[in-house]
Amino acid sequence: MIKKGLLVLLMLVSALSYAETIHTDVLVIGGTESGTAAAIQSARSKLKTLLIEPQSLLGGQIIIGKGVITGNKDLPSGIWGEFRKHVIQYYRHNKNYGPAPDSSLRFEPYTGGAFLKKMADTVKNLTIKFNTSYTSIRQDGTGWEVNLKQGEEKIIVKARVLVDATTTSAAAKDVLKSTPLEGLEKLTVTDVESPYDQKLNLYRTAIAICDVQNGTPFSIPLGALVVKNADNLIVTGNGVSVDDTLKQVLQNPAVQLCIGQGAGTIAAYCAFFKTTTKNFTVKSVRAIQGELLDFKGYLLPFSDFPASDPNIRAIQQIGATGLIKGVLGIDRRFKEKKMLFMPDTLVRTAEIQPVLTDMYTRAFLWFNKNTPGTYFTTADLLSFISEISLRDPKTFRMDMEKQWQTVYKFKNTFDLQKPVNRREFAVLANKFLNPFARYVDITGKLIN
Repeated sequence: MIKKGLLVLLMLVSALSYAETIHTDVLVIGGTESGTAAAIQSARSKLKTLLIEPQSLLGGQIIIGKGVITGNKDLPSGIWGEFRKHVIQYYRHNKNYGPAPDSSLRFEPYTGGAFLKKMADTVKNLTIKFNTSYTSIRQDGTGWEVNLKQGEEKIIVKARVLVDATTTSAAAKDVLKSTPLEGLEKLTVTDVESPYDQKLNLYRTAIAICDVQNGTPFSIPLGALVVKNADNLIVTGNGVSVDDTLKQVLQNPAVQLCIGQGAGTIAAYCAFFKTTTKNFTVKSVRAIQGELLDFKGYLLPFSDFPASDPNIRAIQQIGATGLIKGVLGIDRRFKEKKMLFMPDTLVRTAEIQPVLTDMYTRAFLWFNKNTPGTYFTTADLLSFISEISLRDPKTFRMDMEKQWQTVYKFKNTFDLQKPVNRREFAVLANKFLNPFARYVDITGKLIN
């Protein structure tokens, strides 16, 4: 009898002390709007992803806020655009909700949370554990071991990459303890106000967009989300490395959805290639950005290009090279500051020559042999492409004449003597020169 009692006691102790072990590629802590977006993106990139949330609902500010989102209203980037589309479709017969006259998005908080949950539920490779919190986190080699508690159940998670999507970046702070929470790069107010006049070209490493009322639209660089003093740790909340004056605008739910999608893309890249954030190569930035673009995410906040425009990817890629730079202007409808691509504006030789010569060694030779005027003409562009890509000039010119409006759908007629506009230049340069394929490091420096 004593032996049987002892055996039962041992079995009970064993059961109580047993903890399930889960192996996953990416662990996302926090079912905030950014955490949900990060988990969705990571899973859509075909990486095994686990999202934990201490409460029973997803959505962060979307479910606890006033049901109005004013940010990124003309910029339906990726998961944010998908969420916005669901809300507009649902409320299409209710004038009190959906898009407001100023294009803000209005909805019932519970309905907004339900849409996020529905989006997450349709994704393969994604597991969500509600009412689950972490009790300890430690670096395990280049990955992470995290102890979780779900009710009375204890769970051990071993993950390649950890995304801290808590609002305060609490998990990252717990990991770092007394070490300051810093990103690989920090975005400053100066970077926002004059992105093209800085020593570091951080706009070339853009991974998310921010456009809020009464503010300057800008891109968030990849390095601002990656924690400097830990490996494979990514943040989306207050720990994002920006000036303090920028932290508040980043908390806009639309911006958080974009940041989350960017974080999920970074995490998926590291997990898929079995690499770490401390071992980014010259290929890493463009590979991560390319994946984000594949899922309809925006790199730059050009508000004068609708998502339906067939050239939107070319415009985003050219914008991220700096070959054609965005222009800060005032939106005619709402009198707000916007970042514009201005596709119909004529291309000046002076704006593209420095970047072209920096990118292509043969560009120096071409500009020595040719003397373009103030504006870059169609003839100049086709000649330059022929020089760099080693195409036969005559054949290429004939092909372009046939395809100018039929294939590329340009509004203007083909005329060698006419200056090209920004759309024409961007589309043809993107296709035949492919400057986006030129690698950049985490600071935005071009790598030869």
